[in-house]
Order: sequence, then C-alpha cells, then structure tokens
Amino acid sequence: MREETAEQPAPLRSGLTTGSCATATALAAARLLLSGVSCDAVQITLPKGKRVDLRLEFCRRHDDGAEAGTLKDAGDDPDVTHGALLYSQVRLTAEPGVQFHAGKGVGTVTRPGLVLAVGEPAINPVPRQMISDHLRQLAAELDYPGGFSVTVNVRDGEALALKTMNPRLGILGGLSILGTSGIVRPFSCAAYIASIHQGIDVAKTNGYLHIAACTGNASEDTMRRVYNLPEIALIEMGDFVGAVLKHLRKVPVDKLSLCGGFGKISKLAAGHMDLHSRHSSIDLPQLAEWAGEVGADQALQTAIVQANTSQQALAMASAAGIALGDAVCRRARDFARSVVPAQVQVEVFAIDRQGGIVGHAGVQP
Repeated sequence: MREETAEQPAPLRSGLTTGSCATATALAAARLLLSGVSCDAVQITLPKGKRVDLRLEFCRRHDDGAEAGTLKDAGDDPDVTHGALLYSQVRLTAEPGVQFHAGKGVGTVTRPGLVLAVGEPAINPVPRQMISDHLRQLAAELDYPGGFSVTVNVRDGEALALKTMNPRLGILGGLSILGTSGIVRPFSCAAYIASIHQGIDVAKTNGYLHIAACTGNASEDTMRRVYNLPEIALIEMGDFVGAVLKHLRKVPVDKLSLCGGFGKISKLAAGHMDLHSRHSSIDLPQLAEWAGEVGADQALQTAIVQANTSQQALAMASAAGIALGDAVCRRARDFARSVVPAQVQVEVFAIDRQGGIVGHAGVQP
C-alpha cells in the first residue's frame, strides 16, 4: 500500500542551472590542464556570492586538452535537463581571454531577436561571465598568461531541445546553456508562493510600504537603481505575479512597483497571473494590435506578428518610433490595479535583457 502523503509537505529542493554545470566542468578541466590535478568534485561561486559544490562524473585528458562532466541536478523542478550529462572540453590558447563553442547537444543561434547574435553558441551571457570569471581567477592563481577555448556539450541535448522552445526560436542543434542566478528554483509552487507572501509580510511589518516585485536578478537591479530600495523591500516573485497581487488584498501596501522582462510584462498585460511558459505564452498578434493603437502602420503590425520573439517585436516598434513598451506597461498596470485594493498605487516597468528600461507606466492619480 502507498504511504500517506505528509500533512506538512517538505520544502522543495532547489537545483543548479546548466550555466553552473558548465562553469564547474570548465573550471575542473582547466585546472587539470594547468596543474595536473584531476578532481572528483569542484566548488564554484554563484553570481550572488554563494559557494556550491558539484560532483564530477569524470575529469580527464582529452585530445589536446581536458574535459570534465557532471550530471545536471534540477532539484525538484520538472526540468527537461534534469539528470543530463553536461561536459566541457577546454584547450589552452596563447591569446588571453575565453572563447566559447557549441559542442554536441548545445545549440547555435540562427535567428535575430535573442540576447545572442546569429551564429553564436547558445551559451547565455551570465554563464559566459561565470565561466570567464572562474577561469581568469584560476589563471591568476597559477600565474598562467594565456587564455582558454571552452566547448560545452550536453549528452542527448539535440533530442532534449525538441521538448523546449529552442527550435521555434531558431536555436538549432541542441539546448541553451542558461541561468542568471546559478540556481534552479522549483517550479512548484506552494513553497515559492509562500516565500513571496512572507517577503511582503516582512517588508510591511518593518515599515516598508513601497515594495518592488521583480521577476529576476536584472529587474531587481533595475529597481535598486531607480529607487535605491533595500533588499527587504524587493520581492522576488519569479513568474508568480498573481501571488503578489492576490496577497496584497490581505496585506496592502501604499505602492507596488512591478518590474520584469518585456515578454513577461506583455503576458501580464494580457491578463495572465502565472508568467511561466508552461501556463502562458507571448501573443504576438496581440502585441501587433496594441502597437497599432499607438500608431504602428499595417506593415509594422504584420512584421510584429511574424517576429521571432517579443524582444524583436519591441525592437522593430522602437525603430519606428512606436512606444510599444509603454503601451504594454499601461495595460499591465491597469490589469494589476483590477486585482489589488484601490488604495495600492501600482506602476509597471519593462526591461530588456541588460536591465535597461524599455517601458514604464507610472502611478495613476
């Protein structure tokens, strides 16, 4: 007979991103090349300073370089890459710096509109920075003047990528190496939503009546820059904007600033309160219609419908002098106001991948 479910469910376990795995395996392979030391585990530092240990499946010489591999642990998140073998191959180069290459199972960008240029390996900026920082530090420690060539691979990545949005986005040949914080937070729900509620409660209890709910690191940084808000007033909501808006019915504050990437804010504008791709998608025809309402001609609206990503749609609108970002933020603000109590002032910011503000709708009087 199946055991009963516990009345008090255990907290969901976080995991580590493919970017963290790539950093650890590149570091281990580079250390083997420079010091001759092969290890079965490696420690890395995540973007916010936390140190984590990753167990290695192998660390060995390979052709004219070295390679190391680890199994991706996504914690309790239902991630298609959970359990996949990710491995990095490293060669030494005379030229300082780090060169990145897409190996087996890692995709290549073939369409515009993404954070990476066409032709680039699908290794996102934060993982690139993490790898570069760790390899530069290793080179300094061992007095190595040269650089590194890093090829990242994912076993069966080509097949796994078919379960993701990569093919539609024009990332072909495999998966993307992702991550902004280095940590995979469980897509569940109860534990994450509880932490959102607790964050709002703590902020208000400590007298902070202006809070900023942010989808990730970049939006948090933007709110710090705009308002110099302390950590206690920054609510990391991820995709769960509904958890913020509904909780404010019980625990209202004076002002709520919502900040997220343009694509996620466009989902909020369309009335979605769960911004994860599993539950809502970006509606390019709707974006085209909104662009038309603020002056876009038919040709631009057609181009937006055919855009590869929301970022590309926004770029086309901006190039034509159409304030699509502001229009989307106004709709998102108005929807959010329909959920929270009347005394809560609401404003919305949309940002690009570098944290630049691409849309804003201020508090209405």
